[in-house]
Amino acid sequence: MSVRVRYAPSPTGHPHLGNIRTALFNFLFARHAGGEFVVRIEDTDRARLVEKSEDAILESLRWLGLTWDEGPDKGGPFAPYVQSERLESYQKAAQELVKKGFAYLCFCTQDRLAEMRKVQEAKHEPPRYDRQCLMLSSDDIRNSMDTNEPHVIRLKVPQEGKTVFEDAVRGHVEFENALLDDQVLLKSDGFPTYHLAVVVDDHAMNITHVIRAEEWISSTPKHLLLYQFFGWTPPTYAHVPMIMDAHKAKLSKRRGAKAMLEYRDAGYLPEVVVNYLSTLGWMHPNEEKLLTLDELAAAFTLEGIKKSPAVFDQRKMDWMNGLAIRQLTDEKLLIALDPFLDSGWDRHVVKKLIPLAKERMTTLKDFSVLCDFFFTNNIQKNESIMNQKIAVDKAQTFIRRYTSILASLTQWTHEELEQTTRKFAADHQLKPADFFMLLRIAFSGKTITPPLFESMVILGKDIVIQRLSEANFRC
Repeated sequence: MSVRVRYAPSPTGHPHLGNIRTALFNFLFARHAGGEFVVRIEDTDRARLVEKSEDAILESLRWLGLTWDEGPDKGGPFAPYVQSERLESYQKAAQELVKKGFAYLCFCTQDRLAEMRKVQEAKHEPPRYDRQCLMLSSDDIRNSMDTNEPHVIRLKVPQEGKTVFEDAVRGHVEFENALLDDQVLLKSDGFPTYHLAVVVDDHAMNITHVIRAEEWISSTPKHLLLYQFFGWTPPTYAHVPMIMDAHKAKLSKRRGAKAMLEYRDAGYLPEVVVNYLSTLGWMHPNEEKLLTLDELAAAFTLEGIKKSPAVFDQRKMDWMNGLAIRQLTDEKLLIALDPFLDSGWDRHVVKKLIPLAKERMTTLKDFSVLCDFFFTNNIQKNESIMNQKIAVDKAQTFIRRYTSILASLTQWTHEELEQTTRKFAADHQLKPADFFMLLRIAFSGKTITPPLFESMVILGKDIVIQRLSEANFRC
């Protein structure tokens, strides 16, 4: 059987880096093996659904180029690929387990379960179901059903022996069955829990390898028991290491992890995100070079996945993005910048600015931050960022004198401007760097811009003189 993997997110929010890293590893493994990459939406947790999450999930994958072979929008031989549209199959499977004696009906109320957990906590016992409903007689069950008492279906876990498996990343793993909980499989509203739905769907869709975060490793014995009870062959499991934040805590949305599309909107290149994610928990063949998805897939193996947690380093990702921007041709950078440019900006001027600005850019969004003053006369008031190296009263005098000299220039070139400016600074016993900063603030309202004299040339003599004349360094 050819390799078939799936990325099966829950639409409970926009996917973040850790979630998409799982999708990437599944995609690369499928492409390496010439198999299929399936997207399945697991929306059975109805209470936590977030509107438009599914759209954000699919859009994140598209942005990164992680194309799928089967999914909710494409269909496929095992459609539908949304779990809420597959309820009948889960209900049928749960009833089959009950008939075989591998599951049972539970009529316990939420109040009783809460009291049970409270007692367990007081005794410092692990929280798990006490199997009260397993002792119900046939007559008790029939009476409860006849009166339509709400109920769930629970897995009947063997109380002896071990559940053992070989994880493709972590190696030999085993769990004592007696320590496993009688997991709810089907809720009272007819919706399955993750544990039942994932097994039924993975089997139905011929999934051969399950590559998922290591937080699910404790659920694997329950899933393997279900495969055993159904008489199905389980897939190969590969649990990838967690991604930690700078404080060595699990990276999560609750701890400030950005949604994937936030990186797109902030101006990160998709190829940078893909390559950086591939370094988190996998032995990237060359972290100093951006590889294409095809190159990454050719090198990807499950054996290359690390066991130890990966640490997310925003500074490294920023460095990679800035380097990638500088390596783009001006033509490609112009295309990449288009979503971040105001529609009214003169594209001929933008083209002139690109080779100057990209050396100072970390993200695509930085271009507008650096260069918006070329396209507007609404310059920020200078006193809010005035140059601290030159006294305010003297700064105003220097700018007035310097502007008068500029007005008399017959050539407006980089060489002429630099020579004139350096001479003015020397004549007035000013450090060139301090006076250059004063000028930059005066005509741009910024402390960081493209190179000074190239900026003055592109702005043009009339605009520079006008802005210098209007500059006000007095408080």
